[in-house]
Amino acid sequence: MGKHSSKYVQKYYLFSATAIVFLLLYACSTRKVPEGSYLLTANKFKYKDNKLFQDKVPDFVHQKPNKKTLFLAPIGLWIYNMANPKMDTILNEYMTYPSHMRTQKLRDSLSLKYNQSDLVGKNMFWNRVFHNLGQAPVIINQDATEKSAERIRKFFVYKGYWDTRVWGKNQLNTKRKKATALYKIEHKQPTLIKDYYYNIPEKPIRELYEKSFDKSFIKTGKILDQEELEKEVSRITEIMRSEGYYNFNNSNEELFFTADTLKSRKEVPLTLEFKRDSMKPPYVVNKLSAVKVYISDTPLNLDSIKSEEYERLRNINFYNPEKKYNNKALWNAVLLKEGEQYNQREIELTKRNLAGMNNFNINDFRIKQEQDSLLTTQISLIPLPKYDFKIATDIHYSQILNLGFSPSVELTSRNIFGSAENLSTSFSGVMGTTYNAKKPNSYFNAYELSAQVALNIPRLLIPVKYYKIPKKYTPTTSILLGTSIQNNIGLGRISFNTGLNYNAIINDIITHRLTLFNTQLNFTRNKGEYYTLFPKDDEYRNSIFNAYFAQNWGIRDQFYAGELSEDDVSRMIIRDSDFQNSISAQENPIFNNFQQSLLNKERQTQDVLISSIIYNFTYNEIGNKAYSNPSYFNLKFETAGNFLSLVDKKFKSFISGIAGERTEKGFLDVPYSQFIKFDVDMRKYFIFPHNRTSLIFRQFIGVGIPYGNSHVMPYMRSYFNGGSNDIRAWLAFGGLGPADILVDKNVRSYMLDNVKITSNIEYRFPLSKMIEGALFTDAGNIWSLKNTGIGDEFKFDKFYKQLGIGSGFGFRFNIAYVTLRLDLAYKIYDPNRPEGERWNFNRIKPLQPTFNFAFGYPF
Repeated sequence: MGKHSSKYVQKYYLFSATAIVFLLLYACSTRKVPEGSYLLTANKFKYKDNKLFQDKVPDFVHQKPNKKTLFLAPIGLWIYNMANPKMDTILNEYMTYPSHMRTQKLRDSLSLKYNQSDLVGKNMFWNRVFHNLGQAPVIINQDATEKSAERIRKFFVYKGYWDTRVWGKNQLNTKRKKATALYKIEHKQPTLIKDYYYNIPEKPIRELYEKSFDKSFIKTGKILDQEELEKEVSRITEIMRSEGYYNFNNSNEELFFTADTLKSRKEVPLTLEFKRDSMKPPYVVNKLSAVKVYISDTPLNLDSIKSEEYERLRNINFYNPEKKYNNKALWNAVLLKEGEQYNQREIELTKRNLAGMNNFNINDFRIKQEQDSLLTTQISLIPLPKYDFKIATDIHYSQILNLGFSPSVELTSRNIFGSAENLSTSFSGVMGTTYNAKKPNSYFNAYELSAQVALNIPRLLIPVKYYKIPKKYTPTTSILLGTSIQNNIGLGRISFNTGLNYNAIINDIITHRLTLFNTQLNFTRNKGEYYTLFPKDDEYRNSIFNAYFAQNWGIRDQFYAGELSEDDVSRMIIRDSDFQNSISAQENPIFNNFQQSLLNKERQTQDVLISSIIYNFTYNEIGNKAYSNPSYFNLKFETAGNFLSLVDKKFKSFISGIAGERTEKGFLDVPYSQFIKFDVDMRKYFIFPHNRTSLIFRQFIGVGIPYGNSHVMPYMRSYFNGGSNDIRAWLAFGGLGPADILVDKNVRSYMLDNVKITSNIEYRFPLSKMIEGALFTDAGNIWSLKNTGIGDEFKFDKFYKQLGIGSGFGFRFNIAYVTLRLDLAYKIYDPNRPEGERWNFNRIKPLQPTFNFAFGYPF
């Protein structure tokens, strides 16, 4: 009783001390608020009617309280208050100077200016840190409150609530020098569109509008929302410009709406008016009289070039005196043609195609109106430098490669064959530390080196004439050739890969990718050293071998004489049912771990040839302003080995399986893999702009099905759990799964399987201009599609009970164009613990999270 009471008292005092510090800091938050002024602590909104636009109304308030970190306390204000108050005036002016002028001399000068001679010669380092990192107190102002109230009222009127009234009042606490701004909102009933008319005198314009009338944003009975009216004007303008009307509504004053409020302010007739200056002629469809493309290393005077200096190719004129680029390559990128109707959409696609070639800067894209209906397009391109050199690095941590970094270099050579083809040559390495039982204190004892050559061609490389390939989908081709060598403790791989990729961008959000002749040849080196890298597997092997040798002295002698290999003995044991039946209940877990270690070894050390076709479909709204809450969907389908299966009759046969129970065919003495594989990655982003927060959901589902010549998925196409972009409470190969099997963690950690489900939810919020916080929960696991004898089979009535669950928090540091990420995660539910011990709340150690370091967001 006394022991438990002592722990309780300690926890009580720890909580009390934390609470006292919190209250003291909070009480000090007004120490820099001038007399007669008040610290703004909150903006409150009170609706007399039902609540509307709660997520947008706060944006129209001019003054906002000091930001609270994690919605708990104004840490920025506290930090600011830690600076000496007598230095505030000096530091306020000090920070207005350029960084190179912020010296001790300037600080001394400002100290004398503000009669603070005792500060002369002082560095003020910590005061400068607190002043810069902190946030000055927000002093409430009645004028600002009244102006904010008027801005809120105008917003409601803009959204169709014409009779809205808003009152702004400051509620002062003179004793604590704090205040709250209260906004009372009475929006009443909205104004509705009773009838909708349009007045478009010009017949061609009117007919085009009527043709798309079913897609109009304006509907009778809807609220008269000014935002919807603006969308309708933009929609009409886009339609007309895509139908050849180049200058349509160029002044943004030709299309407008009028509402008749004579009879009512609640139900009003709405009319779309189209009016042009009476001095201007009616609109006519514009056509391109000429399309001119200029390629020069320096800017040109485009109008000074004579007609005979152009080269003409299929209705496009090229000025290309240096002949560095083949005109056909540029013709493929330009959708515009002489004699065709003007189309704004084709202008945008042409710009996208040219930028995608990664060969030019668009110096000028000019459209000139020569006559009422004729346009001349001039596109001036300046070639990018011939060579582009990039250096990058990455730092990572995983279960196998504990601490490592990945430097890489890439050289891009542009226009190597004269048709805007780019050759990229890259070299990268992964260097890290993995545990070595023989040398436990060794560092950076594992590495992987890789090289890749990619030829990127800005068109489809198919046996069809260049002018018959659609341009609007930005078709490209890439040819890849690569190799890598990996070395762990005694175990390594050598691999070669190649592929032919075709890419097409259907629009701003949909892309397709087809990879043909995707070939990967993988050799495992020093297979006999497997047990050096995985010492726990070696322990189980030795235990079972010794037990087997005790019953089979002849096999023991043959093994030690070198007549039988480790694999030979292992196969004998797996096939020997009498020996397995003799294993005691106490030794049975050891045998299960031994059996699973053999499965691991088979996958980890396999030589394999993969010859596949891969199709990728991507739907990506991220970054598109038209989607306020974007979605992302990626489908990947791969099928391998089908062609080789048609011609494998003369291929060499290999014994496979841990019991030697299977036969596989191989090409060039390497078994080929045959499988189909589906990966689906779905994401939904909910963005809350008023407080710059976001909520993201992600779902990943992957299934691999070996068949024909293969009984297992190849190592590089199998699934594993954990890591900085997966279930973050477990490191990569950190012991989660498969399913809820209870095999030794040291053996289980390196198991791979054929089915994967991962679900993630993450809430992101700003901590400062450069730092984001995140709260997240991840859940998932891997399974087998069939019964392997260890209980890892996927079953619909069980899988949801076998999900590993982890939660945590993290930070994203946005530095320049790079996002550094640190996530700290805790295991909440561990399916690989015995039943009754899987919920982990009582075992969580707050100071011992799973750390994940990475670049970029996890999804």
